[in-house]
Amino acid sequence: MIAASLLLAPALVLSAPVAQADPAPAPEGASAAPGNATADDVLLDGRRRPGFEKKLPDKVEQDNPGAVNAPEPEAFYDKYDGEGPLDSLSLDVAVPDRWRIVSSLCPKKDAKTGVTDRAIFTLYPNLAAACHSQLDPFHHNLLKGDQPLARGKRPGFLKGDDWFLVLNGISDTVVEPRSFPIPVGNQTTSNPNEIDTFGRSNSLVLSQTFIVGASLLKGLTAFKPPVVEYRIVLAGNINHVEVPARRVLFVEPSKGTKRTDGFIGVQEAFVDYHIGRFDTKRFDFVSLRAGVQPFQSDFRGFLFQDNQLGVRLFGNRDNNRWQFNLAAFWRIEKDTNSGLNDFTKPLRRNWIFTGNLYRQDFPVVGLTSQVSVTYDMNREDRYYSDENGFPVRPALLGDLRPRQYDVVYLGYALDGHVGRINLTGQVYGALGEDRNNFLTSRPATIKAFMAAAEISYDKDWMRFRASGLWASGDSDPYDKVEGGFDAILENPQFAGADTSYWIRQSIPFAGGGRAISVNGRNGILNSLRSAKDEGQSNFTNPGTVLAGVGGDFDLTPNLRVSANANHLWFQNTKVMQVLRNEGSIPKSIGWDLSVSSIWRPKAAQNVVFRLSGAILAAGAGFRDLFDQRNHGRQFYSVLANATLAF
Repeated sequence: MIAASLLLAPALVLSAPVAQADPAPAPEGASAAPGNATADDVLLDGRRRPGFEKKLPDKVEQDNPGAVNAPEPEAFYDKYDGEGPLDSLSLDVAVPDRWRIVSSLCPKKDAKTGVTDRAIFTLYPNLAAACHSQLDPFHHNLLKGDQPLARGKRPGFLKGDDWFLVLNGISDTVVEPRSFPIPVGNQTTSNPNEIDTFGRSNSLVLSQTFIVGASLLKGLTAFKPPVVEYRIVLAGNINHVEVPARRVLFVEPSKGTKRTDGFIGVQEAFVDYHIGRFDTKRFDFVSLRAGVQPFQSDFRGFLFQDNQLGVRLFGNRDNNRWQFNLAAFWRIEKDTNSGLNDFTKPLRRNWIFTGNLYRQDFPVVGLTSQVSVTYDMNREDRYYSDENGFPVRPALLGDLRPRQYDVVYLGYALDGHVGRINLTGQVYGALGEDRNNFLTSRPATIKAFMAAAEISYDKDWMRFRASGLWASGDSDPYDKVEGGFDAILENPQFAGADTSYWIRQSIPFAGGGRAISVNGRNGILNSLRSAKDEGQSNFTNPGTVLAGVGGDFDLTPNLRVSANANHLWFQNTKVMQVLRNEGSIPKSIGWDLSVSSIWRPKAAQNVVFRLSGAILAAGAGFRDLFDQRNHGRQFYSVLANATLAF
């Protein structure tokens, strides 16, 4: 009867006619003009907000003389004490909680014979849809936190009820053929006939990552944040790289042109404690999280996105209209070839202090605004080389002295929609002091800026978008101001993200700097850093300008195709002219053209296959830097990726 009632109730609700509420008058003192509307006043035509009616129905009076109350549950079965498994299929056995009302009817495997009696499915054929293996990620099961741990099946130190266990596993496979300018010389070439500055450009990357995680949390998380959560995530990576030239993978020429490496890192290990609630009706909360944890400073990952050791205080207010974060991080060294956290090395002398505040439906309904302040304090005073032997701190530019700096990033961002127009925007100003400019060997003031925006429009199964980014470059490397914008650790989801050639690939800056890249892998800024993960921010750089268009096309519920066309420029090439000792370098980097497909055979994120291809048609500035005998005009990148998740 219980199961039947649960199955019939939705049908009765859906079949009932929907009463149209009369529009309520505007609150006293409020304007009826659309420009002054709030989120509470805006309802889409023909839609109703669940649980909210501006005009209440008439009160229902129930008068049933002589009615008999329902008997107590003990009249039908003995009260279940929560100890031991539920072995019986009889309906007169209680269930420990509401999560197991239906699953308690599923047939159990006989302990002696190992056979499951499926006869009940003949009587209740629809019951089979609720009875699945615990290893099935597409249906409710105990291992994914869909059911709480029974009191008789959990460790004794877990006090109280509503403890959930969440296990997850991810397999991420990458196959990436690519080409980029590879410098050669007398010491680095493996081809005796190759004496030009740039040689063959083809290379291959193979990478396999396994991620396993476990969370133990307490609380009815469907309605409110967990009271406490313990989480740990480990990641193991095996990678193989092949390049055509020596001293690309290792600083020693004798180590050749192939490298296979592996590493295991701790990506998350934290405790999240729910301090309390501001409003018991709205479940506004404050939580404290301490340990290795993920953090993203803005909507699209322009400034800082990483898993770092830190303490974070976060919460919300006013029915989730206000949200805030206050955090401090002590940066962990990264493994060079996998990018995973490496706790076998001392922590970096680099600290990040950040705070941000979100406001929903501001400045207009549908948009969320964010203001942020981030302080990057760097006190690294030692020389540091990566696992392959290349010096990365300080970068091999200029006087080669260790660098220390203090930078404050002031940011404003918005994300959401205005009507049917989707909009994302970000503005940052970087202000501070570099205690050693690598060209002047004197302190310098940091004053750099960045702005980015993306606008899109949805039409049925298609989305069309336009993207633009401007990051300032340093106009005079020898003055007392560093004007090139750089991030802390960027990972931008913007203008095609990692399907874009320029964002996906790292281009070495040959000549004028050793082991220096124009841009970083999975980064968009032309920062002239030694490494994005292990290097330091550099504000004496040429800056970046991007303008592009693109589209996403959902051909089926399981298949999406995306295309992007971006044009890139250096904002100012004066720094590169000094480092390369050239009189002039054009600003045009070139056209970045890419197309990608995402196939989800189960229409979920548990099984995802991606295939993308991109080319860079070099512009005048890129050819000036890298073109040798017409071999530096076009480069390609192919990314094949398979992700399996539980």
